Amino acid sequence: MIILRPLLTFFAALAICFSASAQEHGTKDEAKAMVNAALAHVKKVGAEQAFKDFSTDKANWNKKDLYVFVMDMKGVMIAHGANEKLIGKNLIELKDQNGKQFIRGFVDAMTAGSETWVDYDWANPVTKKLEGKSSYLKRIPGFDGFAGVGIYR
Repeated sequence: MIILRPLLTFFAALAICFSASAQEHGTKDEAKAMVNAALAHVKKVGAEQAFKDFSTDKANWNKKDLYVFVMDMKGVMIAHGANEKLIGKNLIELKDQNGKQFIRGFVDAMTAGSETWVDYDWANPVTKKLEGKSSYLKRIPGFDGFAGVGIYR
């Protein structure tokens, strides 16, 4: 019985770690809700202020591993909640680790419709492992571009 107690404690701690880790990943529903909230924020405060907020106001625009990004229809990053160094860069030719030009895929999808999911592979910044990722994208009314939020699958 004495030997079992440390083992039970170990497995309970392990379960808590896995549970906490799983809770850190955003869901498809949370990504869609964040994009819709971002569009409502653009409407409320204007594009310029909203784009600044998405990049700098981490308390409101970063939840779990989710963040808002905004791109124009040429593939230029306008706002990015996780990496401000990307702002102003044209990423249209960016490829995932399998050679897929996913930013071009974003732009093509937004040219064809007003909202969609785009799948690609990307290194998870926490685990450093290549994982499947999906980004929910939605056109921003009155702006020649779109907002997105990605999730790891």
